[in-house]
Amino acid sequence: MGDSLGHLWSGFGVALSLKNLGLCLIGCLWGTVVGVLPGLGPLAGMALLLPLTFGLDPAGAVIMLAGIFYGAMYGGSTTSILLRVPGEAASIVTCIDGHEMAKNGRGGAALTIAALGSFVGGTLSIVGLMLAAPMLAEAMLKVGPAAEAVLMAMALTVVAFVSSGPPIKTALMILVGLALGTVGLDQLTASPRFMFGSLELVDGLSFVALAIGLFGISELLMSLDERLSARPKTPTLAELAPTRAELAEAAPAVLRGSGIGFVFGLVPGVSHIVSTFVSYALEKRLSKTPERFGKGAVAGLAGPETANNATTGAAMIPLLVLGIPAIPATAILLSALMVHNVQPGPLLLVERPDVFWGLVASMYVGNAILVLLNVPLVGVFVSLLRTPMAYLAPAVMAICVIGVFSVKASGFDLAVMAAAGVAGYLLRKFGYDVAPLLLAMVIGDRMEVGFRRALTISQGDYGVFLRGEAVQAFLGVLALVLALSLGAKLLGYRRG
Repeated sequence: MGDSLGHLWSGFGVALSLKNLGLCLIGCLWGTVVGVLPGLGPLAGMALLLPLTFGLDPAGAVIMLAGIFYGAMYGGSTTSILLRVPGEAASIVTCIDGHEMAKNGRGGAALTIAALGSFVGGTLSIVGLMLAAPMLAEAMLKVGPAAEAVLMAMALTVVAFVSSGPPIKTALMILVGLALGTVGLDQLTASPRFMFGSLELVDGLSFVALAIGLFGISELLMSLDERLSARPKTPTLAELAPTRAELAEAAPAVLRGSGIGFVFGLVPGVSHIVSTFVSYALEKRLSKTPERFGKGAVAGLAGPETANNATTGAAMIPLLVLGIPAIPATAILLSALMVHNVQPGPLLLVERPDVFWGLVASMYVGNAILVLLNVPLVGVFVSLLRTPMAYLAPAVMAICVIGVFSVKASGFDLAVMAAAGVAGYLLRKFGYDVAPLLLAMVIGDRMEVGFRRALTISQGDYGVFLRGEAVQAFLGVLALVLALSLGAKLLGYRRG
């Protein structure tokens, strides 16, 4: 504990430098904006600004992107409460009681409770990250290539079972992602694979172009079909203050939501959506007045919104310590780190403590910034909802094009972005979730390398993937997750 506090203090030295503080502010502000605007969300917001981080140092890059990540989680509650339109998917549950509170004249109080719950959930999850990561990193140093390959395969299997889409469609997206990840030079032998004579594909398909296309362009195309007609009312400053009774009802829900969000954030593939639904179901079951849920129950807003942001901090643990993006948004963070030659994993805390502890400290700072942004400036963010699509769409498109072109000044990458955008739009129209595709593309490289190295060391013995304490532990976790998923389905749980 003492060592962690000492490292955290040095992390604040990194996070509170003038440059990194400014980057954290930019990330939080942009994240709030994309969270407020329906249809964008953290994935699109991070993908759009990813190219801007390539000229930054690793700590500054990940601090800004993380700010976008949890900033979007904060911002998504605004449209959910005021318009019953989720700014991003994780805010769906917030719509239920948050909007009812707004209809009852308590919209300002709902926004404040959501912001405070998000702050508490995010902060407590960061404490968990700070305490759990060093211990997990030490354990992972003993894991060999076979266990690493099994871990990556386990993550993709869990994604297939707990994704929001049908398992078969999710599995198809994972296979496509794995296939796309093989394009380029083989990492072990440098042999060309699926390049078709094109030098543009030496380094594989551009992750930035695919991410911006799949999440930026496709989201833009989707939003053109879903224009907002409602005119949100901006709460006055006096309306932002919750009553004592509302705070008393929210407090235990916030603490429970923090625990639920943290636990679900640790499991690869389990998104914020699952944690928010579980939190809502628990609060309704524990409530003495369950009939109020769906009619403006404070606990029905506070619990899920807290779980939403607690999941964000916990999701950093698999990313930083295991090198696994537990949820799609952290795949963007993984890409940014790898561009800067920083390899997430158990050695990260030893080799680049400035990056790890600087990020942890910046998340404390970012959570405080977001409370200051979201409560007093809610009127500014609500005004974004009145921006005509005729002005908004070209601006987003310009950011996408500039972002992709700025990486390598490649017209080929722009074509990849455009193709990915159209493909993402069509896939989503037919009910396919494109996020697992991106996850599989990022995880696939490491899984393949670990798989081949394990077979080389064992001289072709496939039994190496069943032996060893670490391998068996990972297989046990996989069996537990699949059993829980099957049990939930038998009990009538349906993914939204």
